[in-house]
Amino acid sequence: MKRLFFFFTSISLLSCTQPISVDLIVHNAHIYTVDSSFSTAEAMVINEGKLLEVGSNVEIKRKYKGAKELDVKGNFVYPGLIDAHCHFVGYANGLKSVNLVGTKSFEEVIERVKIFQKENQLQYITGRGWDQNDWEVKAFPNKTQLDELFPNTPVVLSRIDGHAVLVNQAAINYSRLNADTLLNGGLIEKDDAGKPTGILIDNAVDLIDVPELERPQMIEALKKAQANCFAYGLTTLDDAGLDRASIELIDSLQKAEELKMRMYIMVSDKPELQDYFLKNGPIKTERLNVRSFKFYADGALGSRGACLMAPYSDHANHQGFLLDSLFHFKESAIKLAELGWQMNTHAIGDSANRIILQSYGEQAKGKRWRIEHAQVVNPLDFKLFKKYEIIPSIQPTHATSDMYWAEDRLGKDRIGYAYAYKTLLNEYGKVALGTDFPVEDISTFKTFYAAVARKDVEGYPESGFEQGRGLERNDYMGCLFQL
Repeated sequence: MKRLFFFFTSISLLSCTQPISVDLIVHNAHIYTVDSSFSTAEAMVINEGKLLEVGSNVEIKRKYKGAKELDVKGNFVYPGLIDAHCHFVGYANGLKSVNLVGTKSFEEVIERVKIFQKENQLQYITGRGWDQNDWEVKAFPNKTQLDELFPNTPVVLSRIDGHAVLVNQAAINYSRLNADTLLNGGLIEKDDAGKPTGILIDNAVDLIDVPELERPQMIEALKKAQANCFAYGLTTLDDAGLDRASIELIDSLQKAEELKMRMYIMVSDKPELQDYFLKNGPIKTERLNVRSFKFYADGALGSRGACLMAPYSDHANHQGFLLDSLFHFKESAIKLAELGWQMNTHAIGDSANRIILQSYGEQAKGKRWRIEHAQVVNPLDFKLFKKYEIIPSIQPTHATSDMYWAEDRLGKDRIGYAYAYKTLLNEYGKVALGTDFPVEDISTFKTFYAAVARKDVEGYPESGFEQGRGLERNDYMGCLFQL
């Protein structure tokens, strides 16, 4: 009898164990855990900003007591998404400039600039997002109308990819631009009379001086940019190329809890930045990871700056631009490998991709070095991604943005091995996915749709753009949360 009493007493004590107090319990959900078997759970526990446990509704509620409980009524819960290639600071800056995305003519560009300036009355006008390939007249515009409308106010309007700008004479004067400056990897376009048209391509873009936002304005813009990212489920970003001042501002805002976004930042490839960061070493905090450099091998396909092995199909005797020397890429690869830094390089054309793959070579093994974009890769070079363990960092919406004119640029043969995301995945085993905002839309949903369906938001083309080279649903979901 005593033994039976002790047994019941033990059960009673166990059943009275107090649940653990936590900040939040999320229950009645389909939680996508992203474990090795892609399992789901019904409930999860969050305390002090960190996920403690997932499990069934019964298990979690028996073990924990939440200061707040959230019933999501059977809806899906996903981990925060990671954008493996974007320009967060550039996007924030753009929130303070003219939005030219989606313009259908140069006349519409001019109209938007006029409205923007009437509302803001700025001393220096910037804008971004025009794409002459979307216009009925697909030639580059010139600065004549901007000169007439804004004779004393500098105007700098960036093409959607950032690899070309249209500037007026006031901006040329402000920057003290010498139109006869000799350039490697860039172009100052001139008319038949030898005068600048206002179009600058690739390395020529850097000749234009644009005043930075004041610190309070920049902080306000970064907070707005963060809110927009959170709205699309983005909680970690890889910013593809920043200077020291931007990095230090982000670090200070994160430490002050004004920015909660986690960021992997690539340092822009400039001599003074290499000198500083290679001397002082990587930066690693709970929210910030600075351990790589961003290089540019070539320009963009839309502005015919991508470096190709053979001339553009729609521009005889022009093969694009290699933006730096082969020696620079090889020397940098050796130096970064020795000092434990990563090397991530923009390469769009087949020539640029081959040069960077070969420049990385054995230096890249085991270091998670990346090629950003990898849009046109010669069939002989796909195997080098696996051989040298180089991650293809791709942006699916580039394919659906370029598909209307890409074959004109590349011809029937080369278009057959462009935007070959499935091939890259099969060769290396992983791909890093990003939006490249503000070059493309910030929407993660459009990235998913473009990756799998290979269609634009209107559902074109019906069968998908070069559908066999797109990703499948499970491919995409695995890649989305890996990096």
